[in-house]
Amino acid sequence: MKPLIVAATRFEIEDSIPLLEEKQIPYLITGIGMTATAYALGKTLATTPATSAVLNVGIAGSFDKNISLGEVVSIRSDTFYELGAEDGDNFLSIADLGFGKYTYEANQVIWDFNLPTFEAITVNKVHGNFHSIQKVLDQIPTIKIESMEGAAVFYVCALENIPCVQIRSISNYVERRNKSAWKIDLAISNLNKWLQKFIEENY
Repeated sequence: MKPLIVAATRFEIEDSIPLLEEKQIPYLITGIGMTATAYALGKTLATTPATSAVLNVGIAGSFDKNISLGEVVSIRSDTFYELGAEDGDNFLSIADLGFGKYTYEANQVIWDFNLPTFEAITVNKVHGNFHSIQKVLDQIPTIKIESMEGAAVFYVCALENIPCVQIRSISNYVERRNKSAWKIDLAISNLNKWLQKFIEENY
């Protein structure tokens, strides 16, 4: 049972593509953001109904500096953080408004990953302001990871009842934008080492 590997950008899995092609494991580059991701993944699943599982991989930011830059982690749940309405200083999620879920979980996990597991949020605008970062942590204190696509992958797979997991490698801390402190190359290197090891051991 070969999974569909899903990444937002090609450069996040560039080093693993030769192995994926050698093993005939399908992969999908969706584009950045939850809209592009939901569209691309939904279209792919509609045209390839034999897809047995989805493995979403990519880099992400961490709210928690106890998580090392470059560390590879698994996401247990992911939340559409901005989906809802403001009520003065309060935020009402679509769940609060009675319009459905805004948090989705790793679905029917079929692999046993020996990785730290955390909760994440998916955003349209990555956080880079102290006050907005603190608001996230006040609103959902258990959140550790931020990406721009993860919840969209969980959402599509939940609706299609397809097993899905999300693996992220930490490229930066969620703080005021400071590119000099980012470790994107390290995060991508570690992500691909993990992905290649996973593929070699399982396929």
